[in-house]
Formats: sequence, structure tokens, C-alpha cells
Amino acid sequence: MTKMLVFMTLTLGALASPALAGETTVTLAVRNWYCAACPHVIKQSLAAVPGVINVTVSDKTKTAVVTFDDTKADVKALTEATAAAGYPSFPYTEGMLWP
Repeated sequence: MTKMLVFMTLTLGALASPALAGETTVTLAVRNWYCAACPHVIKQSLAAVPGVINVTVSDKTKTAVVTFDDTKADVKALTEATAAAGYPSFPYTEGMLWP
């Protein structure tokens, strides 16, 4: 019985650890997106933020989907990065009238 409790405790601890330092995905609506170079600049500005894991941009919807380590980055850091590159952004909500 004791061995089983120790095993379960260690297993649950191992499974819970990654959940504490999780990946978060956010969709950003991006302004000032007018040219063919815009997607590249936006993607590079977001990828340069420490903790960013993946960036996918859509020229059609003028959005960027960003997956990041929420212990190293946050939405504010992402929006600041795009704004510094000349492309203000904000979190996009499904159903929002955009662009």
C-alpha cells in the first residue's frame, strides 16, 4: 500500500510539473499591415521575444497566432514587440469584426 501511494504521488508530481509552466497560445489582431513585407516583419518581431515557441501569421485575416512559454513571456511583451516594429496589436477574440 505504501509503495502504491509513493508511486502515485511521484507520478502525479511528474505530470503536474509541466502543467505549471505551460504553453499559452494567443491570437493577435495586427494593425498597419499593408504590404508584402509586413508578415515577415511581424513574425520576426514576435519570434524575437524570449519564450516564444511558434508564430504563424495570416495575411488574409491580419492576425498572428503565437504560442509561448507563459513563465517567460506574456501578451503585453508580445504586443509591445509588434508595436516597436510599427505594428500595434491586441488580443483577437473569435467573432470580433476584424480587419
